[in-house]
Amino acid sequence: FYSNLLTSGKLNSYLADIDRQAEEMFSRLVKQMAEAEGVTEELKAANPMEWVGRMNSIRSRAMEIVNSELIYV
Repeated sequence: FYSNLLTSGKLNSYLADIDRQAEEMFSRLVKQMAEAEGVTEELKAANPMEWVGRMNSIRSRAMEIVNSELIYV
């Protein structure tokens, strides 16, 4: 598949499309998880360290999902 894309000159556009999809999926997942877990701007103002920890956890889980479903297929 890689060789076919490379020789046909479509590799860069394919990779750019995958990158765009991955960024959109990541952003959507982070937003959905944060809403579902109650990680809000109010929490950020009241307890910044807890907010950072919870957002880091959400981002890590979202990246795992993106990698498993889109990148490492």
